[in-house]
Amino acid sequence: MTQLTVSDKARFDLTVVVLALLTMFGPLSIDMYLPAFGDIAASYSTESNRVELSLTSFFLGLFIGQLLYGTASDKWGRKPPLYFGLVIYIVSSLACAYAPNLESLIVLRFFQAIGSCAGLVIARAMVRDLYTPQASAQVFSFLILVMGIAPILAPLAGAYVTKAFGWQAIFVIVAALAVACMAIVHVRLPETRSFNGAVRMRRSLPIYWDVLKDRGFLRYSLAGGIAQSGLFAYITGSPLVFIDHFGLDPTHYSWLFGLNAIGIIGMAQFNAWLLRRRDARKILNKSLPVLALISLLTIVFASLNANFWLVLMIVFAYVSTLGMVFPNAMAGALAEQQERAGSASAVTGSLQFLIAGIISAVVNVVGHITPLGMLYVIGACGLTATLLYRVLRTPS
Repeated sequence: MTQLTVSDKARFDLTVVVLALLTMFGPLSIDMYLPAFGDIAASYSTESNRVELSLTSFFLGLFIGQLLYGTASDKWGRKPPLYFGLVIYIVSSLACAYAPNLESLIVLRFFQAIGSCAGLVIARAMVRDLYTPQASAQVFSFLILVMGIAPILAPLAGAYVTKAFGWQAIFVIVAALAVACMAIVHVRLPETRSFNGAVRMRRSLPIYWDVLKDRGFLRYSLAGGIAQSGLFAYITGSPLVFIDHFGLDPTHYSWLFGLNAIGIIGMAQFNAWLLRRRDARKILNKSLPVLALISLLTIVFASLNANFWLVLMIVFAYVSTLGMVFPNAMAGALAEQQERAGSASAVTGSLQFLIAGIISAVVNVVGHITPLGMLYVIGACGLTATLLYRVLRTPS
């Protein structure tokens, strides 16, 4: 298949919008129910921090589920595994709405994640199928733009839906959106990979191991994944920090959440503009040190027990900078993975969400030690990502 550059405007616009819709289900499933933590806790007569375990189980599902789709999409083509994942997502979302207890909700969230990550894996693989490495970095910037709609609108929608209809309606709504997306995929999304009988499902683990042994892949994937885990530290810890510690009501918290989403969207689009003039790797080489400096300040602010405005400012700076880091790191990770793009996409996604799941659990623990524990974790993520990017550099 001939790869496209971003000058192929019609194909770029149509295909990328559909791919972006597929990547929204993970963020939508995370962000939309955050303002409902209190209502979910009250519904099950438990504490809000126990509801956070449903977020941790979702991250675990994203880690495991992506490995299921990688080799399958390289063998069977991109669309059949995608349909399979969307069906799982629809069924498990509806089951979440009727979960009889918190333990059931935690388990069902795991399966909801298994379904949602089909879109994450296969959308990234299709980008690699269709676009050149430099163009793919621009596509990933566009995906962040569309994915950023979820953090802006989802918490607001979740807050109002919960107030009007109850938290269960959130899961019914995302199931309905998945049904609509499946119809759009069937009508509009082209198949970018034909059946390949040479790919053996039983060789999935050896293929994944070969991908992991690629030093260049590991460098970009770990740097991007660990940096992004700072965002998930914020997602997990922000209700505790802004609602419980600083006393924001859920609706105001939702607007604050959207503010940070605007930051990452803006920087991602600035990144797309830069990519027309600069190489993606050069941009990453400049943006990671900036992230490290912000991360250091984040730790300093936490140790000084910073006030609301300083915490808001430093978190906004970190999240916004990810718009420059993540698209270029993802493009770098997949650049040399032509024939195993699906497997490589699965591995990089699983690494990211394995790290995110660990970080989510760490934030849960640290948050009980200090109210601003989230900031320490965010800072550690940014510094670690920058350090690994330098350490894993291929010797010249």
